[in-house]
Amino acid sequence: MSKFNTALLAGGMFTALLCAGVSSAAVEAGKVPDLMAGGMGWNPAGQMTQMPGSPSPVLQDPKVKYIGNNTGRQPDGTYDQPTWRYADLNNPNLTQFAKDGLKKANDLYNQGFSLYARTSRCWQPGAIVLNFSPGRTYFIQTPKEVLLIWQRDQIARHIYMNVPHTANPKPSWNGESVGHYEGDTLVVDTIAMSTKSFVDAFRTPHSDKLHLIERYRVTEGGKALEVEMTIEDPVAFVKPWTVSKRWEKVTDQPKGGDVTGTYNEEIRCMDGEMVNPFNQQYASKLEPLPTASKADF
Repeated sequence: MSKFNTALLAGGMFTALLCAGVSSAAVEAGKVPDLMAGGMGWNPAGQMTQMPGSPSPVLQDPKVKYIGNNTGRQPDGTYDQPTWRYADLNNPNLTQFAKDGLKKANDLYNQGFSLYARTSRCWQPGAIVLNFSPGRTYFIQTPKEVLLIWQRDQIARHIYMNVPHTANPKPSWNGESVGHYEGDTLVVDTIAMSTKSFVDAFRTPHSDKLHLIERYRVTEGGKALEVEMTIEDPVAFVKPWTVSKRWEKVTDQPKGGDVTGTYNEEIRCMDGEMVNPFNQQYASKLEPLPTASKADF
């Protein structure tokens, strides 16, 4: 299988790639869903939703109030102090393996540790958390491969079309993904995801047996995109569980001189202010920034 250099996809080159007619004839003929949205991408809309009949995903412990960033606006214009995710360990679908991992995260919270998203420390989130992460998502469709690109940090997933999994795939952040179309739906089967990743914002761990099935479908006459994800891991969960996530098609146009309003902006991880050099006790608890021992090109 081929590799794609994901180091930088930004600016005019990124836009040109999205809009240069790389779609297959099937996409153009309307025989498969058009996930590319004319190069405009998709913005997150709403939270993760549990599907009917599915075991519950990990949720916030009801005894610990969660306050998201920039929420709880007060009359004086200020916002409530944000808090962090704190897992409910009483979820009956969790194995002891998963509970032990979540307890480690909860204990860090109890010690005053700030549980920032791992992307804030320049770590890749993994295939599952990537779908729940803030930031715009783009697709590039070709007959042999679909690329799913996250605007922040230019993380790219490779979905190889109409081929089986390899015999012994090497674990990686996003795993090995193979896909096919079922009518108006892109179905993706992913295995071999690195156990350094988590399956949600609570830092729920997983084993090397993690298996992810995604079903992407364009809805609302092309205005929205939905994914239904089924997560299976007999080491971490008693039963597989299924959730959905929704995006909305980007409709804003480029604004000269204001990159925050464009559809092809570049957002890179830049760690810095989370580490107070005068608080070494806190700094010692942080995950080290990921470093590369050799170039990937």
